[in-house]
Amino acid sequence: MQVLSEADAAARFDRIVARALPGRRGLQAWHALLRAHATLMRRLETDLESKTGLALADYDVLAQLALAGGSLRMTELADRALISRSGMTRRVARLVHEGLVRRGHADADARGVVVLVTDSGLERLTGAAPVHLRGVADLFVANLDDQELAVLESALAKVTLDCTFG
Repeated sequence: MQVLSEADAAARFDRIVARALPGRRGLQAWHALLRAHATLMRRLETDLESKTGLALADYDVLAQLALAGGSLRMTELADRALISRSGMTRRVARLVHEGLVRRGHADADARGVVVLVTDSGLERLTGAAPVHLRGVADLFVANLDDQELAVLESALAKVTLDCTFG
């Protein structure tokens, strides 16, 4: 197997990028979005876990359940929490074991699994929420003015909508 030189590999990839994104339009914005997301998520995860012992993904599951009034079908929870269905199944199993959520059956369909937040889970969420939201405020919101926040929200909503229905 032949190994390309660094220059050949870079040139080949550069040609692919040039064909896919003429003038490299949007590429720097895309890279900035990826770097910002990864950096923020790592920092929020580290801060939340070190200060509360709760993983960010667990916080998200508990928050999604609370926002929905305390329960969601497993498939909807996976969609809202942006976790694969198999990943959600494992996460919920662990949260059940910890007593933070419980499983139930949907009234209309005994095959459908519903996840319900427990009192203990809600207590854990209310303890962790100020820590997480302070991190969001300090690391994200404080770096943008109201106009920048509105433009970012609008732009990302358009992308989400296009990816969802496009």
